[in-house]
Amino acid sequence: FTLEEGEAAVFTLDRICEGVEPRGCTPLEAEEMFGATVRYWRRWLSHSRYRGRWRETVHRSALTLKLLTYAPTGAIVAAPTTSLPEQVGGERNWDYRYVWVRDAAFCIYALLRLGFTDEAKAFVGFLSGIIRTGCGSGPGTGAGAGAEGPLQIMYGIDGGSELPEEELPHLEGHLGSSPVRIGNNAVTQLQLDIYGALIDSLYLYDKWGEPLSSDDWDTVGTLVDWVCDHWDQPDEGIWETRGRTQHFLYSQLMCWVAIERAIRIARHRGLPADMLRWIRVRDAIYRRIMRRGWSAERRAFIQHEGDDVLDAAVLMMPLTKFISPTDPKWLATLDALGEGLVSDSLVYRYDPRRSPDGLRGEEGTFSICSFWYVEALCRAGRVDEARLAFEKMLTYGNHLGLFAEEIGRTGEQIGNFPQAFTHLALISAAFNLDRALG
Repeated sequence: FTLEEGEAAVFTLDRICEGVEPRGCTPLEAEEMFGATVRYWRRWLSHSRYRGRWRETVHRSALTLKLLTYAPTGAIVAAPTTSLPEQVGGERNWDYRYVWVRDAAFCIYALLRLGFTDEAKAFVGFLSGIIRTGCGSGPGTGAGAGAEGPLQIMYGIDGGSELPEEELPHLEGHLGSSPVRIGNNAVTQLQLDIYGALIDSLYLYDKWGEPLSSDDWDTVGTLVDWVCDHWDQPDEGIWETRGRTQHFLYSQLMCWVAIERAIRIARHRGLPADMLRWIRVRDAIYRRIMRRGWSAERRAFIQHEGDDVLDAAVLMMPLTKFISPTDPKWLATLDALGEGLVSDSLVYRYDPRRSPDGLRGEEGTFSICSFWYVEALCRAGRVDEARLAFEKMLTYGNHLGLFAEEIGRTGEQIGNFPQAFTHLALISAAFNLDRALG
C-alpha cells in the first residue's frame, strides 16, 4: 500500500509462541504510545548539563548509551549485536553483547560529565557487585586468586561469568562473513588494564557522584594489592590478541592508573591504605614504562617491550595524566602516530602485519582511537587540527549519529553496531575540545 501525506499506518511487533495470543494495537493506542515515548526521551535528555558545541551529536551518543543499558542491573553492553564483521568475508567476527569492565571508566566519566547521575549510580552498583564477587573468599577469588586475577574482563548483563564461545555454522553471516559466534572466549584472557579502568571509574564516581562505601573501599584495596603483585606479568592486552602474550605498555599504564587513583582516594578521604607500598610500586611502574616503553630509535612510546611497533592505545598516556600532553617525548610520539597509524584523521589501532594478533585478514580504522587522537591533539595545544579531525569523524556517522567499532577503507562502518566504546570516546572528545575552544 501507499501512504499519502497526513496518513499513518501501525505495525505491531509481537512474540509468536504457544499460549500467547497476539494482542495487536489500535491506531489510537499506537499514537498514545508514540507520544509517551517521545516525552520520556525528551524528559530524560533535559537532565543533560552539556551546553557546548555539537550538542545534538553528544546527545545522540548519550541516548545510545542509555539504550545499551540493561535496566534491571544497570549494566551497559559493548554493542547490541554479534558477528558483524570487521572485514567483509573475514573471520574477525565477535559477540559484543556483554559488559566489558574497561568500559566502566569511560561510561561513568561520560554519564557524570553530562549529568546523568542515576545511570552512573546504577552502573557503579553493577560494578560493585562484580568486585565483591571477585574479591570474596573461596577458591579462585580474592587477592590470592593467583596470576589469573580476581576479575574477568567481561560479564553477562546479569553479572554472569559463563560466556563460552560457540560458532553457528548454519548461519552464513553478514554479507557472507563467517563464522557467526555467540559467547566470547576472550573472557578467559588476562588483561591487566581492566583494573585501572575499574578503579578510575570508582575514583571519578567518588569525586563527582557519591562517596565510596567502606565495603567498596575494602575491595578496592584488595584489587590494588593484587595489581601490586602482578602488574609486571605479560598479558593479552586491550586489543585481546589471540597470539602470544606480551608486556604491553597500555596494560602497565593502566596498572599505574589503578594504584595512582587509589592513592588519590585514600588521601582525599583519609582512608586506610598500604600507602608506602602503593607509592613504591606506582613509581616502579612509571620508571619501567619510561625506560622500556620508549624507543629512542622510533622516537615514540611503543606497543610492548622488545619491539618498536606503534600502538594507538598509548594515546591514553596524557589522557590518564601519566605524562604531560606537551612533554617532548609525548609530542614526538604523537607525531609518530600521525605518520604511522593515521589516515586522514582516521586511526588504525596498530599494524597487524608488524604486530601479529593471531588472526587472518585486515581491519578498518578504530573509531575510538580516532576520538582519542582528537583529544590528544587538543591537549597538546593543536586545537585547530583536533577540531578538523573531530568534524571529519562526525561525517562517518549514520543519519542517527550512530557509530560502529570501525570504519572501512571506503568509509563504510564495519564491526558491531552501535558500539558503546566509540560513543563514550566521542562524548569525551567533544567535551574537551569544546572547553579548549572556549
